[in-house]
Order: sequence, then structure tokens, then C-alpha cells
Amino acid sequence: MRPRTTSTPRVATVAVALLGLLLSFLSLGTPAHAAATGFRIENGRLLEASGNDFVMRGVNHAHTWYPGETQSLADIKALGANTVRVVLSDGHRWTKNSAQDVAGVIAQCKANRLICVLEVHDTTGYGEEAAAGTLDHAADYWIGLKDVLAGQEDHVIINVGNEPWGNTNPAGWTDPTIAAVKKLRGAGFTHTIMVDAPNWGQDWQGVMRANAQSVYKADTTGNLIFSIHMYSVYDTAQEITDYLNAFVNAKLPILIGEFGGPADQYGDPDEDTMMAVAQQLKLGYLAWSWSGNTDPVLDLAIDFDRTRLSSWGERVFHGADGIAATSKEATVYSSGGGDTTAPTAPGAPTASGVTSSSVSLKWAASTDATGVTGYDVVRVSGGTETAVTSTTTTTATLTGLSPATSYTFAVYARDAAGNRSPRSATVTVTTSSGGSTSTCGVGYRVTSSWPGGFQGEIVLRNTGTSAINGWTLRWTFPDSQRITNLWGGTATQSGSEVSVTSAPYTATIPAAGSVTLGFTAGRAATNPSPTAFTLNGAACSVS
Repeated sequence: MRPRTTSTPRVATVAVALLGLLLSFLSLGTPAHAAATGFRIENGRLLEASGNDFVMRGVNHAHTWYPGETQSLADIKALGANTVRVVLSDGHRWTKNSAQDVAGVIAQCKANRLICVLEVHDTTGYGEEAAAGTLDHAADYWIGLKDVLAGQEDHVIINVGNEPWGNTNPAGWTDPTIAAVKKLRGAGFTHTIMVDAPNWGQDWQGVMRANAQSVYKADTTGNLIFSIHMYSVYDTAQEITDYLNAFVNAKLPILIGEFGGPADQYGDPDEDTMMAVAQQLKLGYLAWSWSGNTDPVLDLAIDFDRTRLSSWGERVFHGADGIAATSKEATVYSSGGGDTTAPTAPGAPTASGVTSSSVSLKWAASTDATGVTGYDVVRVSGGTETAVTSTTTTTATLTGLSPATSYTFAVYARDAAGNRSPRSATVTVTTSSGGSTSTCGVGYRVTSSWPGGFQGEIVLRNTGTSAINGWTLRWTFPDSQRITNLWGGTATQSGSEVSVTSAPYTATIPAAGSVTLGFTAGRAATNPSPTAFTLNGAACSVS
């Protein structure tokens, strides 16, 4: 569930005593421990039993509220994830997930070759949320599941309790966290244990950061990882990099156990930096959440349909540093006779719709014994390759290209086991020079607004004498507006720059015809309208 936030923490708050805490971390070091039987922590890194480094790339799934959505794990895997964090209940606040149900979830994770992070959600916001349960109660729930969890140490990570403290006296988080970990170890659990931060998971007062070393040392196995949840508190690059680097430099294991991108009433999370820094530091991230949110802007998939990703879902799965491009399947699924055969090479891509800034590629599908799960498009320059985008289909529209420039592209295929095909043959295209005036017009208006958000409409008109077949519309927001959902096309946004590609039902605009796009977006106090739009790289008139 999306954490509550507060409007008070800023960079100054997050940065207070950071240097001192970091020096404290470094002076204490991390203790040596006996090897675990499955996942384990070494030198601040999460390792599989095989010794391979494992970086989580996945999403959260609200199983306890939607137990009938049994297809979700397969769909999440098909989009490239290697991990799913599953919402469970210990019965304190919601209907208790039985041992049989949890065993079924684990079996589904394994059948779909996913690492399973299991979490108790009833602890959310303890101390501020009256209905929340304690970490001690959650620990008892895990102990009651010991027979189900035993032997699953290389497939399951136990997240003791979700966001187990609110904003009221967050210093009270430390002792119950240590006690819950010790209780599980005393009961014989050797699994990797994950602990969430206070402040509804966001640790904006730095309690987990300040006490992480003492919590880690209290676990006699050393097999413990910290989880920070990043929402609107983390709306600047400095806050994100400072927090994550404090743990990495101290060799304390951490991941982003939840994060959001859509703006809310408290601010606009900087998901681009979260994902980029996680990739740079090789830290895990798990996006919130698959589907079924009370606030649907946080749904990655609309109505649990993996073929209908929201703009948030497209960003997480197919955007820069996204799941499709960076996820690697756990080696436990490819060992002992698992799938090690790569897919065949995709067909040579062909180019169409070349403009001054974009091109559409299409290629023949690859084949694989267990099924192709995705394709990676790369730019080839001499002996160097640069990742461009990833997709689950055999088409891709590449945007943000430079005018009058030659580009060479190729494609790889991936299967469910993470095997990568040989590279396809290449295609070379040269973008047009640009600078001309397109035969298009754009009408932009705000149809409704509310604090922190608004709904907009764009009418795209063909003012020429021939039909437009396939298009990419681009503009730059003048303030901090950010698209949260769009219909009539597929939107991607980087900073203030927005690119929308046509949907199948809006791709053709007849001469003198038009199509209408609608969207919702977050905003700050002001909401000025964009003043310039381009269609397929050429400027449109604006009215």
C-alpha cells in the first residue's frame, strides 16, 4: 500500500548529520558471519547460494486483497521481472493468509522463475495508524509458517513487516525491529530477512539510517537487508543519492523495496534518479504496484492486464534503467538442468516513419523452447553497443534522435531464463534534417484541476491534404507537470519532455481530420500550458 508522506522533510532534513553517520558506519564495519543455506549477505551485497550477486528487479503485488488474480505472477514474469514482493496479512487487520495459501504463492513464484519476497502488511504505520499491528505479532505469523518456509531459503526472502512505524516517535522503531529479527533467528529461520524503515517506510528522519549498523549487528547470522520506500519525500537527486550511498559506502545491504513515480499532493518523486542510481550501484528495486490500487495512478497494469500498461507501467518496465533492460533471472532457476539455451536471433529490423527525431523498427520474431519474453534494441557504432529500449513486441518506436544523423540499430531476444540470443542483422537509417513546418495543428486545454493535479485534453489536427499514418507528438511542459495516465496514445516522459506515440485506433489521421488525447497529470501550484508541439519531428501550429 502506498505510504503516507509528510510535506515537512526536505533535503536539509535528510542531509542532517549524514556525514557523521556515514563516518560512524565506516568505523564500525560489518561483522563476519557463517554462510547461510540460501540467499546470504556478504560485504553489503545480496548473494545467491551459488555465490552469484543478485539484484532484484520487480514489482509489488497485492495478493492478500486480490487472491483471485492468480495470473499476475506469470504476467509480471513475462514482462521481465526477476522478483515479486507479495502482500500478505497476518490476520491482525485483514483476512489472514493461510499456510496453504502462502505455500501456493511460493509454488507460483517458483513455477514462474521469480524470487519471492513475502511481507506482512498489517504493520503499516504502527504508532500513527490505529489499526496497525506490531512486528512481534508479524514475527509470530512467520513462525507459524515455518513448515511452509523451511527449505525455501534460496527462493524466498522474508520481509518481516511493511512500513512498521509511522511518523509518531519513529525512534521507537529500532528495538522492536531487533527483537523481531532475534525472535525469528531464535525460532531457527536462516532465510534472508528484510526490514522496512519507519516514517511509513521513507525514513525521512533518518532513524533507520542512524541505527542500521546496530540492527545489522544484532542479527547473529548477518543475513539481513534493509528496505527503503521512496515516494514524494524523495523528489530530488541529492536526497536519493545521499541516502543510498550512505548504506553502500558502509557496506550495509539495502534495496528500494517500494517506490512510486506519479506525483501526489506532497510532491513529485524522482523515479528517474531512483532507477538510475539503483542501476549504477547495483541495488534492487521493486515498484509499487502491479494493479488494484485505491489510487489508480499507481497501477502499473490497468485492471491486471499486462497488455494494458499505464504510463507508469511503461516507465518501470520499458523505460531507461527499467526492468526489461536490467533484470537478470536468479541462477537458481538455470542450475541443475534448467534452461540454458538461448533464443534464435530475431530477424533483421526494417525501418519506417523516419523523421528528424524518430524512427519505427519492426523485425521477425525470435523462437525459443520456453518462450521469448522480450527484445532489446541497441545502437551499434563500430564495436560499441548502446542500449536504446526494450519491448515485449516485435516493434519499437525510437525517439529523441538527432536530425540529419546516421544510426545503426540491431535487436536481441531474451527468454524466461534470462538467456540472450545472438544479435540480429543491423539496419542503418538517416534521420531527416527537420526544421520544416508540419501540416498539423494542436489544441491544448485543461478540462479540470484539483490540488496537485489536473486533467487535460489535446486535439491533434491534420491540416494537410494527405492522411497521417503513425505519429509521435512531442512537447515540453513549462513547469513541473508530470503525466500520470494518458489515453489515445502511449506516453513517455523524461523530466519535462513528453513524447506520445499513436495508439492503433489513433494512428491514422485523415486529411482535415483530427484525433483527441486525454490525460491526467500532477502539477505544482501553477499550471502553465506548453506553447510548442512537434509531430514526427516538425513543428505544429498551436491554438
